[in-house]
Amino acid sequence: MDIEKSEEVKTESVSFVEEILKNDLAEGKNGGRVQTRFPPEPNGYLHIGHAKAIAIDFGMAKKYGGVCNLRLDDTNPQKEDIEYVNAIKRDIEWLGFKWGKILYASDYFQQLWDLAVELIKQGKAYVDEQTSEQIAQQKGTPTQPGVESPYRNRPVEESLRLFNEMNSGNMEPGKMVLRAKIDMANPNMHFRDPIMYRVLNMPHWRTGNKWNAYPMYDYTHGQCDYWEGVTHSLCTLEFVSHRPLYDLFVDWAKQVGGDDKPLDDNRPRQIEFNKLNLTHILLSKRNLLILVKEGVVNGWDDPRMPTISGFRRRGYSPESILNFIDKIGYTKFDALNQMSLFESAVRDDLNKRAQRVSAVLDPVKLVLTNIPEGAVEEYEAVNNPENPEDGTHVIEFSRELWIERDDFMEDAPKKFFRLGPGKEVRLKNSYIIRCPEENFCKKDEAGNVVEIYAEVIPDTKTGQANSDMKIKGKTIHWVSCNHCIEAEVRNYDRLWMVENPRDEVAAYSKEQGKERIDIDDMRKFINPQSLEVKKAYVEKWLANAKPLDYLQFQRVGYYNVDLDSTPEHLVFNRTVGLKDTWAKINK
Repeated sequence: MDIEKSEEVKTESVSFVEEILKNDLAEGKNGGRVQTRFPPEPNGYLHIGHAKAIAIDFGMAKKYGGVCNLRLDDTNPQKEDIEYVNAIKRDIEWLGFKWGKILYASDYFQQLWDLAVELIKQGKAYVDEQTSEQIAQQKGTPTQPGVESPYRNRPVEESLRLFNEMNSGNMEPGKMVLRAKIDMANPNMHFRDPIMYRVLNMPHWRTGNKWNAYPMYDYTHGQCDYWEGVTHSLCTLEFVSHRPLYDLFVDWAKQVGGDDKPLDDNRPRQIEFNKLNLTHILLSKRNLLILVKEGVVNGWDDPRMPTISGFRRRGYSPESILNFIDKIGYTKFDALNQMSLFESAVRDDLNKRAQRVSAVLDPVKLVLTNIPEGAVEEYEAVNNPENPEDGTHVIEFSRELWIERDDFMEDAPKKFFRLGPGKEVRLKNSYIIRCPEENFCKKDEAGNVVEIYAEVIPDTKTGQANSDMKIKGKTIHWVSCNHCIEAEVRNYDRLWMVENPRDEVAAYSKEQGKERIDIDDMRKFINPQSLEVKKAYVEKWLANAKPLDYLQFQRVGYYNVDLDSTPEHLVFNRTVGLKDTWAKINK
């Protein structure tokens, strides 16, 4: 499906999805209940696309007095792990949602098996011995019918015997599959005798060695929804073509189960909405796993990763993520949303909650020559001007300060409004200072400025006689050399250099004659400057900062305390800049 670029796709509330729910409730379907489910496979960490599904699955259930269950789709033990299950639960809770029950597709393995046996007996399923390549070739095309398998009409007793053998542990994986007998000429390719079971011969992390043949997603999903009492199965647009098969398997489950409830009023209803696609981001658990395994990033929660845990570690708040999802809404077409729109939502939210502090990331010493050595003044700094209830904290002012190196220029142009020979600036929360015309700095042997000299202009603090003195210079931030802490600052940038890495990497991989994307294909498009680590100085007030605290480094950007941070070694991550930088990048 072609992806249209969209700066912002705004819909009313959750648009058509909510309208469907409201209409179903008004008509009394499903006994007037709303029950949803969030069904991720535990084969990786959740990414930002999953956050959109979480928001609607849990959000709609909550809004209409229903329940949303977390159901782990654990039908592929080759790729699944309890680590991923725990991460999924942690991410959902961090986003602010609670599930009704935790369920697993494996809870239904026996029911699914028994249903498959009944379908074989009814002539609706058969065991096929062809290879996966042969089956794929015989499927045909959307405009040409498929070819029936030579095993399609084998005797029921033979299929039953072979099906049991598939689960014996003695059959080689891939040798046989169980297929539904539907219609090899159906224009919907999913109806052309889809595979229901395959042989894996490996233990399951929940069921042990009981099963060696495992059900496929398409066969599993609808029945689990039906047996659980799900009323609305919300999923993304790629499942539109799967919906008729979903409904057919639900029909078969009802017929075999003998349920006397009228299916029209109690059928789980599949509703599809658009995925969350963002520029400069690659969303695919398989590809994200490659980045982790190859060491391109430092784990699933690396702040450059588009995982929920990565955004959390980077300093995105759950509220900012949900606000962004609500802003772009839910539609029936895919759009590529600009990353700048996402960052704008993050910036708006952090402006309300982030504590304001001073941090100098590229320090050079400023000596105020008319301040006595050892003299210290204490100021009350407002923690957050957007929220007075956050209070204040004390900062110290002294003779020697650290300022940003780019706030001084020895040979400054006329329009440079920061510190330089003969120039005046205001120190934030403090005095106006003036740099002399001569003897204004000290340099090392390599010619680098190591100290800058200036004088305080008396009585220029707020509330003093000369506080309203007019100057051309800007206000710059600082920290006192004797009242600060050295810290590590990690400035994160975009991981991908191209706007649409999904298409760019796939096209390049195809040019190389590869069937699947690998790390070599990815490296061509990965930003080598995605992480800059700097030694910085921060206010000593941050000594007690806790991991994931939201901060604004004044004049620099929004930061948070990294999970690696300790009182002995503070570590801060850049979340987002104070201003949008994507417009410049995209030119």
